[in-house]
Amino acid sequence: MALGEWAGLMSEQPPKHIVRAAMPGAKHRPKRGEGALGTLAHFGFGIGCGTLLHVLARGRHVRQPVAVGYALSIWIASYEGWVPRMGVLPPISRDQPGRPIVMAAAHAIYGITLAYALNRLRRR
Repeated sequence: MALGEWAGLMSEQPPKHIVRAAMPGAKHRPKRGEGALGTLAHFGFGIGCGTLLHVLARGRHVRQPVAVGYALSIWIASYEGWVPRMGVLPPISRDQPGRPIVMAAAHAIYGITLAYALNRLRRR
C-alpha cells in the first residue's frame, strides 16, 4: 500500500482514514498520531483475521488460493460494507481509480503471506 501511495495510485492509505474517522474531532481533518495508530490498527486487524483463518483451518494445510480468496473477501466485505457506512471512503466501485488495484494487490500479498505463515506454524 505504501508503494501504491508513493506511485501516486492512491492518496493516503485507508487505515489512516479509518483511524482519523474514529478519533475525536472533525471526521476528515488530519489528526496527530493517526499514521502510527492506523498502522497499529491495521496490523491488529490483520492478525485477528489471520488468527480466524488459523482456527478455521483446524491445523490443516492452508492452500495459497484459499488464503488469497480469504484476504480478498476481507477487503471486499470491508470496503463495500462497513468502511463506506462509516463515511470514511467510498465503496470500491466509486473509489479513486488506482486505489482498488493497489488494495487488491496488497490483500493478495497478505493472503500469500498468511498461507505461508500458517503452514510454517502447522509444521512445528
